[in-house]
Amino acid sequence: MKIKVGKKTIEKASKELSNWGRWGKDDQIGTLNFVTPKDIVEAAKLVKKGKTFALGIPLDSNGPQTGLFGGRFNPIHQMLATGTDAIAGRQDWNKIRYADDTLNLCVQGATHWDALGHIFYEDKAYNGFDAKLIDAKGLNVLGIENSRDKMNGRGVLLDIARFRKVPWLQDGEAISNDELDACAKAQGVKIGRADFVIIRTGQMERCLKEKEWGGFAGGDAPGVMFENCYWSHKKEIAAICSDTWGVEVRPNETKEANQPWHWVVIPAMGLTMGEMFFLKDLAEDCAKDKVYEFFFCGPPLVITAATGSPINPQAFK
Repeated sequence: MKIKVGKKTIEKASKELSNWGRWGKDDQIGTLNFVTPKDIVEAAKLVKKGKTFALGIPLDSNGPQTGLFGGRFNPIHQMLATGTDAIAGRQDWNKIRYADDTLNLCVQGATHWDALGHIFYEDKAYNGFDAKLIDAKGLNVLGIENSRDKMNGRGVLLDIARFRKVPWLQDGEAISNDELDACAKAQGVKIGRADFVIIRTGQMERCLKEKEWGGFAGGDAPGVMFENCYWSHKKEIAAICSDTWGVEVRPNETKEANQPWHWVVIPAMGLTMGEMFFLKDLAEDCAKDKVYEFFFCGPPLVITAATGSPINPQAFK
């Protein structure tokens, strides 16, 4: 499917792929509705070896943020009480010696989920909610807390980099729907309803190897083409994730909109999106045992009215 992307294309896709009202007028979790208790039970059966893979990157000052997107910054970790305080006797008044700290961060600064209230199409958010409902108090609708018990199910890794026989895709390289299907077929998996689809481009691994984040958190990147919104809708997947900052290819396929794929998948479809996943260890294991499906668990922090949440998602094999 070759699509010439522009505002008219976005408008057309938003209408054709809309899930507004599909799960009721008050729905706030979108495609996560595809996941049923039976799906979770079946996904749990994929755990054969008891092997666990952590897919989150560290929350520290060495993170990927350089201010490229909206002034986002890396986590700021500060100590409130330390061992040196204790030894100096500064805590003895409280009759306990301890360490304590605080963390100041952007909820989408490292590995994270996007909440469905993160992106608007014109003046509406997912399911027709008015964008005005998202104000200085936060997301009065569609906040990340609505998915606190929904991020569990069958995970599938689509290792596009390994499928292309390269260590990583170059920035700006696009991934078509046909290539996603071809990769799945080569790996012996079939993508379907309620899956948590995780795409590896290798971009994060390149940055870590080069010890330079560069434009990772806001610049050019490999990723899916705009047509992927049709693929994701047809497959009825629960969520889509990648090892890049925005899943879709950058530079974008149009100059008429910034992140055009986002315009459709979040506000129209209500598709849950995970970004900046660390996939190196999982991908190496999948390549070794030829098993690309697993039980996936990635609950968000219950941050009331937030546009997203930092996570350390897990893959169990």
